[in-house]
Amino acid sequence: MVLCALLLLGFTVCEVADVLFRNLGRPWLNANEFAGGLFTWGVFLGMGVAVRRDQHFRLTAVGEALSGRKRLLVETFNRLVILGVGLCMIWFGYLNYLNGFGSFLMPSVTPIAVLYAAIPVAGILIALFTLEELINGWRRGFPARPAALPPPPGA
Repeated sequence: MVLCALLLLGFTVCEVADVLFRNLGRPWLNANEFAGGLFTWGVFLGMGVAVRRDQHFRLTAVGEALSGRKRLLVETFNRLVILGVGLCMIWFGYLNYLNGFGSFLMPSVTPIAVLYAAIPVAGILIALFTLEELINGWRRGFPARPAALPPPPGA
């Protein structure tokens, strides 16, 4: 999580520096490359973090309304779909990564595969953390989400 925050902070600093240097008449030609790389890696690693913290998009209302075996089936199905997405990201992201050696970022002539590598890495994290959730859910049951905090008094 800290790495994602640092990557997105780096993206912001690159963009601010790009504008600043352009206004000073000394443009930073590689700023867009750095910003794009930092943003791409920050977002894709953030996907893995979201799955690990169980703060990603998934349909929870149905699963939380059920109990027992029905809930186990719905929660398992939800996580199997997420696992499928992670596995697709690994496979197709790797193929995309390999194709990325034929395209280059300008002006540095860095292979675009440097950016594409974030896709299978995120897929690995998503698949790993989803498997962890599945195994823990099958062993201990899937935890209920904490109830929303009540509004403060006088609100």
